Amino acid sequence: MTGAGRGKGAVNGFDHEVVVVGAGFSGLCVAIQLRQKGVRDLVILDAAPSVGGVWRHNTYPGVAVDVPSATYCYSFEQNPSWSRSFAPGAEVRAYAEHCADKYKLRSHLRLDTKVERAVFDEDADIWHVHTDQGEITARFLIAAVGPLDQPKNPDIPGIDSFTGKVIHTARWDHGHDLRGERVAVIGTGASGLQVIPELAEAAAHLDVYQRTPIWVFPKVDFAIPRGVRTAFRMLPPLQSLVRFITTVASEVIMVLGIVHYSKAPFLVRATEAICRAHLRRQVPDRRLRRALTPRYGFGCKRPSFSNRYFPTFMRDDVELVTDPIERFTPTSVVTRDGREREIDTLVLATGFKILQLGAMPAFPVVGLGGVELGAHWDEHRYQSYEGVASPLAPNFWLMNGPYTVTGASWFSIIEAGSTHIVRCVTEARRRRALRMVVRRRPHDDFTAEMRTRMKGTILGQPSCARSNSYYFDRHGDAPYVRPQSGLYVWRRSRTFDVNDYEFTR
Repeated sequence: MTGAGRGKGAVNGFDHEVVVVGAGFSGLCVAIQLRQKGVRDLVILDAAPSVGGVWRHNTYPGVAVDVPSATYCYSFEQNPSWSRSFAPGAEVRAYAEHCADKYKLRSHLRLDTKVERAVFDEDADIWHVHTDQGEITARFLIAAVGPLDQPKNPDIPGIDSFTGKVIHTARWDHGHDLRGERVAVIGTGASGLQVIPELAEAAAHLDVYQRTPIWVFPKVDFAIPRGVRTAFRMLPPLQSLVRFITTVASEVIMVLGIVHYSKAPFLVRATEAICRAHLRRQVPDRRLRRALTPRYGFGCKRPSFSNRYFPTFMRDDVELVTDPIERFTPTSVVTRDGREREIDTLVLATGFKILQLGAMPAFPVVGLGGVELGAHWDEHRYQSYEGVASPLAPNFWLMNGPYTVTGASWFSIIEAGSTHIVRCVTEARRRRALRMVVRRRPHDDFTAEMRTRMKGTILGQPSCARSNSYYFDRHGDAPYVRPQSGLYVWRRSRTFDVNDYEFTR
């Protein structure tokens, strides 16, 4: 074993009792909860040189949270210092560093360490975690790599022949000066919506290539007065109240309108009306407005907030291109209508690999019988128990796995997953179990329930076929989303029957 110090578990035949892969907010959260339960022999691995996950990687111009800041923090460590109602990305990354310091996680971190694969030893009931720094063994393995981790590049003929500068929003090159350049950006999702107004300010000309438009809310973005921040520090319950209000608003829109669409379709229609009115106010040009209007139901793909996105297309130096890209040349983009547009820099706001082989899980996980979990899901459809466990992988849990994301705060989702996992680890320790694996029946029942519930959501409606949403996988399922309320998921993480797992001493 190289690359990480040996923990107390070494006397039992493994280097550490728990290995957590990922030092983003998911990994930090589960590590904090483990420490609070007395689990100290743990190591957190991450390929990056610092903590923060997606917020360490995404530093493109204009990056910020796209939900109210009040919800974007742990419930147990609320941040009274956000400068704006929608916090800038740099502040979110600083918050991750703060949490790592406050909860004494630095000594557990092994950064610049990329996990290449993990293999379960069925005889010894331990995990062999292979990294680019050597092998680490552990009793329990937790994959906490977030879903927005691996940048996705478009598969367009000739793109490798383009000789200009290519930048993905998730790996921004701050040393490249866009001023005076002809720039093209591919993608009009959540990242594109934030970066496009910034690119328009810098470039001599900007072409925006849109495959599907995005539903956009008006953004109530303002600087939080110093007095309010002081009040949050002095009166934490006040901030908790604000967080509760913004979380409830998210639940109403995302859960009642999207998850329970069949019961309350009027909420989706009302939400779409708000977004259309926002577009109408900002874009008087009817032809342009039509091109920017989604042809799929609200909720089929991730919506966002902006007051600057739509007005950008009213500029003389910005062109919205809706004709599909046919190919690239060394210096230009050619669309299906035959038009060729010369560019200097290509910006890819094309999102991430999520529901595909190699992305969930983010590294090969070889469990019982030599079955690799990602390959099994890719072939047999994504499935899980409570979004975190598989009967194929003992002593293993996956944060943000199939059927995880619901309408509540992202941090509520993280905390629920962490609570489930920490209950499992502490129960295995209490029973002195060497192996803990979810039983097949509760796993299959949960997966079947999720697939049945999904039929009543907006994601089960025909209009979503036109959305090109990363919520869907190649099987036509939408296992990114958990069709239940955030409150239910929070309660379930605390009340699921631990005997749904089989323990071996």
